Amino acid sequence: MTVDDLEKQLEQAREAHVAAVKAWSLSHARRGPEREACNTMNRAMLEAERRLAAARNEEYAEPIAFPVAWDVGAPLPHLLMNDYRAFLSFYTRVVDPNWDGTYVTVKDPGGATTESLALVEFERCIAAKLGAPNDEVFAGHPLYGKGADSYTAQRVRNSRWLAEIEKIESVHRQYRPETWRTLEHYIFWFHDTTFECIAKSFEVERRACSMTELLAEMARRVTG
Repeated sequence: MTVDDLEKQLEQAREAHVAAVKAWSLSHARRGPEREACNTMNRAMLEAERRLAAARNEEYAEPIAFPVAWDVGAPLPHLLMNDYRAFLSFYTRVVDPNWDGTYVTVKDPGGATTESLALVEFERCIAAKLGAPNDEVFAGHPLYGKGADSYTAQRVRNSRWLAEIEKIESVHRQYRPETWRTLEHYIFWFHDTTFECIAKSFEVERRACSMTELLAEMARRVTG
């Protein structure tokens, strides 16, 4: 399939997504067939974006198998790392069956309340960053329109960041190109921040404790 064909497919997918969003908004229903149609069209649009970016050899974001979903409103991620280890913690998504949309629950990471948390350890993490952008300006991110999917964990293919770091490291006398093929560029789209890292792999643990307790454990593990 040619790039022109893929461009036409993407244009059609975007038009279908816009129509689905409009139908959902007119239905005045938070859930229902219109919402499911909107989600289906969104997934189709994202896949079309990825296929086109891959054909152009551009970087793009694709989904990865990630065992937990984080709290959409206030995941409050914390990053702790040194030269050898990197840990990321955040609040996981918990569905309140009694929630009626009239109130919000404020999270206090300094409190002692037991929470549903996740701890992610990244193996052979050579670089990581946590900060801007937030979800209000995701449309300005270079990966927007290239498979970026809000509030999810993704892998970046044809990563420019990974290529830049490898180019710098290539001047080292012990540089081995094959070792860089084992690294991945991960990106996690949170609410107020975005997390990105270059690592070999990751492991996820579910935890039931306070964020204070989990941060203390992270500190012990990163220095242990």
